[in-house]
Formats: sequence, C-alpha cells, structure tokens
Amino acid sequence: MPELIDPTVRLRTSFLAAVAEFHAASDRPVPWFVSDVDPAALTDPGAFAGYVERVLAERTEAGMRTDAGVPMTTLWWAEGNELLGRLAIRHRLTPHLERVGGHIGYDVRPGARRRGHATAMLAAALPVAAALGVTGALLTCDDANTVSRRVIEANGGRLLTVDGRKLRYLVPTA
Repeated sequence: MPELIDPTVRLRTSFLAAVAEFHAASDRPVPWFVSDVDPAALTDPGAFAGYVERVLAERTEAGMRTDAGVPMTTLWWAEGNELLGRLAIRHRLTPHLERVGGHIGYDVRPGARRRGHATAMLAAALPVAAALGVTGALLTCDDANTVSRRVIEANGGRLLTVDGRKLRYLVPTA
C-alpha cells in the first residue's frame, strides 16, 4: 500500500525513472522539481545522496530554497521501491504563494496516474500539514485542471476565489 515517506536514497533508480517519465510526457508541463534536477548527474549515488540531503534540509529556515522563500517539507508517495509521486508542504505562504502555489503542491508520475494516488497522497499530507501548524491549507490549480479540482474537492476543499484562471481552495487539515 502506498505511503508518504521522507525522500530516501533507496528510491534513486525509481526517482530517475520518474523524472524521465515527466520529461517524456507531453500532456502537462514538466513540474518544477523535475526541471530543478540534472538526471545524468544524479545517476551517481553520492550525488543523489547529496540531492536527498538538500531536499530534507529545505524543511528549515537555514536550508530553504531561496526561490521558494519559505521552508517546505517534501515527501515522496511510494510503494516498496517505487516512487509514485511527490508532494511539498510549504510551512507558510508568501504573497506570491497565496496567489499561485498555496501550501501544498503535488505531482504523480505519468505511469502511475489515474489510480487515485493524488487524492490519497493529499489526504495523507493533511495531518502532516496540521502538525506543521497549517490550520487550513490553501491549494491552487488552473481552472482547466479538472483532475486537480476533483482531488482537492475530494479532500474537503472549499472554493474561495477564482483569480483569472487560478482557483483557490481552502482544505481543512484536521
């Protein structure tokens, strides 16, 4: 049964396969976490260990990504040694994240889509967000992204606003 786990070197082969799937998929833009990595460099186990260490450090003020502007907890949705998706919980919001991005962003690898992983992954992340002090998670999606809308609404998301083509939802974390 899939579960949210901390990023781990154990999933290097599956992570790299997922990155290749994201690059090969033409139905959606490549997620930022995929465009942020050099797959060729990460084939080296030491380099991948450094990548995992960096992602885990992003949970702290000292280790946060400068382009994110907030600490975030990245978790991987995995079953055994297979990475099915990834999710990031932003500990707080900047004005930009309030408009685009929100508290939680998630991606399911193309080969694992349409199996309910995004809905289950978000449901599993809500208690983690609550433990981080997020009392109501803001999630955003494009108005044309009906799949993401269904995922958010299945997890109790209540539509707050429509800003251009962005929908903003409040999802309870408790």
